[in-house]
Amino acid sequence: MRIPDRVSNACFQWVHGRNLVYNTCWEDPRIDREALALGPDHSVLVITSAGCNALDYVLQEPRVVHCVDVNPRQNALLQLKLAGIAALDHTDFFSLFGHGSAVHHRELYHDALRPRLEGFARRYWDKHIDFFRRGPGRASFYFRGTAGYFARTANQFADRVLGIRDQVERLLSAATLEQQEEIYLREIKPVLWSRPVKWMVARDTTLSLLGVPRAQRQQVERYHQRGIAGFIEDCVETVFTRLPLHDNYFWRVYLTGHYTHDCCPEYLRPQNFARLKAGLAERVKVHTNSVAGFLREHAAPVDRFVLLDHMDWMSAWRQDLLQEEWQQLLDRAAPRARFLWRSGGTETDFVDPVTVERDGRSTRVGELLTYNRELAARLHPLDRVHTYGSFFIAQLTS
Repeated sequence: MRIPDRVSNACFQWVHGRNLVYNTCWEDPRIDREALALGPDHSVLVITSAGCNALDYVLQEPRVVHCVDVNPRQNALLQLKLAGIAALDHTDFFSLFGHGSAVHHRELYHDALRPRLEGFARRYWDKHIDFFRRGPGRASFYFRGTAGYFARTANQFADRVLGIRDQVERLLSAATLEQQEEIYLREIKPVLWSRPVKWMVARDTTLSLLGVPRAQRQQVERYHQRGIAGFIEDCVETVFTRLPLHDNYFWRVYLTGHYTHDCCPEYLRPQNFARLKAGLAERVKVHTNSVAGFLREHAAPVDRFVLLDHMDWMSAWRQDLLQEEWQQLLDRAAPRARFLWRSGGTETDFVDPVTVERDGRSTRVGELLTYNRELAARLHPLDRVHTYGSFFIAQLTS
């Protein structure tokens, strides 16, 4: 590994090993739902991230959703949400996780939430529950964690340096795609993408705050002529000019620090909160472990795997871990199990060549999977996040 790669990798590991990185999921569960086609007997494994999507999946009423993450802070966030679903009414729950703050956040925590937490989750929120404190000069929870810190800094820059807050608000309230396109192209784009901004978003330290390792950056730059900064610029333009913003809660929360009742994840909607509270949330199980580590200890077959984009990192630095993970995935996969993953690159060439032991012989992973490229190609352009180069849906070949 070259010295720049070592430094970047060390920075990424330091950020991920010491911080809450994701305060909201950055994958669109609406397209996942169609790709997964969940049934009542299905067992699901998903990398936790912020837990939003696990709560979305369980609303489809699968038998169980296993949430796995090596970062215990990410699991602590999901555990706080599960405690809130069990102990709070919808008004207080939406204050915390919709508005990102509550006047009486400490009372809610100590009286209702803390008794339902154990171990690391309780210790973590004992120290950090003020992430939800409301008051002058206090940042929303969605401006906390490393991704939130970047979002807050970007908003301050947009407000104080670029002076485009009014334009951003009009963009978010635009009634049509034509209005969005006009506001962005005429009023925001000309002042946003200056040389210093492009330089800043291309730094490995900046990308680490967003959970993007150098390996994923390299995946992007293999296929994008204008590098990572050009890729980000193109993604932002597509989101703001080609996709309706009225229900794009991913970008709204990072542009404003909060959701609205009409633009929020499904678990925050009153009718879905009631269903989760009535028992569906109990089907969500939380595990602090690697994917491979969890599967080694989990004897039951799994029907659906949602692997996010974490294989980008392993493909560059830890091929041994990638091979071990796919061995465990296939060992625990139910017949006709389905796998979803994303990548920063527009193509991935690191999954199919992985070799595993199957039925007593060495086999390439690509020989065991059947890709639904047509469905992936239809769904990927509809992704409201729209910062991934590719989206894959594969099924274990019978």
